[in-house]
Amino acid sequence: MKRIYSVLGVLIFLFSIQAHSQNNDSTAAFKLSGYVDAYYALYSDSVGNNNYQQFPDICPKSNVFGINVAQLTGQYTSKRARAVATFHFGDTPTSAWSPVFNIIQEANAGLRICDKLWLDAGLFKTHIGTEALLPKDNITSSLAVITYFEPWWQAGAKLSYTPNDKFLICLHVLNGYNTYVDNNKKKSFGLAFNYYFNEKGNIGYYNLIGDEFPDGTPSSHLRILNNVVFTYQLTPKFKAIIGADFITQQHSYIADTTKTANIYSGIISLKFQAKPKFAIYARGENFTDSQGMLTGVIVDSKNKLTGYVLNGATLGFEYKPMDNAFVRLEARDLIMDKDQLIFHNANSKTNTNSRLEAMINIGVTF
Repeated sequence: MKRIYSVLGVLIFLFSIQAHSQNNDSTAAFKLSGYVDAYYALYSDSVGNNNYQQFPDICPKSNVFGINVAQLTGQYTSKRARAVATFHFGDTPTSAWSPVFNIIQEANAGLRICDKLWLDAGLFKTHIGTEALLPKDNITSSLAVITYFEPWWQAGAKLSYTPNDKFLICLHVLNGYNTYVDNNKKKSFGLAFNYYFNEKGNIGYYNLIGDEFPDGTPSSHLRILNNVVFTYQLTPKFKAIIGADFITQQHSYIADTTKTANIYSGIISLKFQAKPKFAIYARGENFTDSQGMLTGVIVDSKNKLTGYVLNGATLGFEYKPMDNAFVRLEARDLIMDKDQLIFHNANSKTNTNSRLEAMINIGVTF
């Protein structure tokens, strides 16, 4: 209850800022918006009643009705200043969000330095990823495994430059990889670059460079994340999103710590708008972290040390009775490397390398 009162207090404060600023700036405006997403899901992996599944993000519990997220956003904009604060609750923030400032999805403020150049600072949602964090912003409801292991939240400052309507360039200085509070004296740096071909499509390149190991670690563990995303509306009814990640980290090879470890990942998502209110979508994904750079190291069925290697296929159906509401029915099959038996089937009492999942979720924005 104290958290809810805190959220209401901040939103009232933003309202007061807006009321005061309108006396000094005729361009000032304040907007309050929200989003609620409810779900029911079933998983073949048996993790126990009311426990979170492996890779817990969207619809993370099996055989229960739940809330992915319920959030409120206050946004202030004017000619020279801007600010946004989003507060969220639900299974996704509990299972997958930062334990520090847990109810804050983002909270940052910005000033216009000059025409087309802004400086913002505070807590941000990630600038990395083929997929966004919430179902309302993606073709699919579930998130690909690479999205789960990419940074979701970040703290720092960014410069945003929009020379024209085709380019967007952002430079980031951050505390680190998927962290609000820094764990060492080193800072991370990121770039976001978008080029818009036309109203049909765009291409983006995003990166993050930093060392997340504690101060005093004998060797460097510089991590470089590269993410490329291509989005295109092929026809009025057919949309495609293709993304690829390549991540490197020094001194992180399992068998030889002098070597650099690599992660490879790819996503392709397709959506076909069969009717004005009905769509069919599909996604294929690959994730290879054989050295356990992000997933951690496990022992497979052959007693070999390894990191996660998997493929996944998703198929779903979407019904949108109105622009701000949707219902999705979705199924996915995740298949690990044949020797990585990380899932458990309670019926057969055996471990397996695959997981079937099905979910239905309803989302409304307002």
